[in-house]
Amino acid sequence: MSADPHQRRAARQAQPGAEAAVSAPRKKPITVERITDAALEVVATEGYDALTIRRVAAVLGTGPSSLYAHIDSKDGIDELLIGRLYAEVALPEPDPTGWREQLLGVYSQIRDLYLEYPGVSRAALAVVSTNLETLRVGEGILAILLAGGIEPRAAGWARDALSLYVSAYTLEQSLVQQRRRRQDQEWVLSHEELLDRFTALPAERFPQTRRHAAELVSGTGHERFDFALGLLMDGLRPASG
Repeated sequence: MSADPHQRRAARQAQPGAEAAVSAPRKKPITVERITDAALEVVATEGYDALTIRRVAAVLGTGPSSLYAHIDSKDGIDELLIGRLYAEVALPEPDPTGWREQLLGVYSQIRDLYLEYPGVSRAALAVVSTNLETLRVGEGILAILLAGGIEPRAAGWARDALSLYVSAYTLEQSLVQQRRRRQDQEWVLSHEELLDRFTALPAERFPQTRRHAAELVSGTGHERFDFALGLLMDGLRPASG
């Protein structure tokens, strides 16, 4: 007759090695989702410069070779990162009368997502992504521009220019944050320090900079962001007819 449950439990407790063998947790499989999660964790905690296949593998508790079943290079991780962030972007129904405001709203979302992960906008530079979420957002931006009456080629070029500015703006912000964390911060000036330096310049050599120093250093980063996007959009004119 087989042992009752109490006897089986007592036998397991008497053989700790056997119990460990039975209950040892299995490793989670490596998936695209887990690779993306780990990559975002690295960027959020260590910055984009720390992002490598080896570092992502270490976060996952595995070796780099385990990742190559899902990605073929570091560029593959970059595409996954941007695709994950763009999945959070909400796109409006294109409105011919409000296309400028809609564009600003979409690009402001992208700006804020990039700023959440310092330096991640570098992953979007000089890359033509085929990730479906990235393509979804690109399609939405194009639809807004076309609804505003912008002819297709101008719409396509404008989308590239606006996207490039957002990447550059957020990259600059991340570099400033990075420098502020270092002991040597002499190149990161406050608003007041910059104003003092401009107004202390020799008047005979820098008359305009001294005279308009307050205006030159005015505004928050996001106010300047809105201004720059507005300038780019001002150059777009609806196609006639």
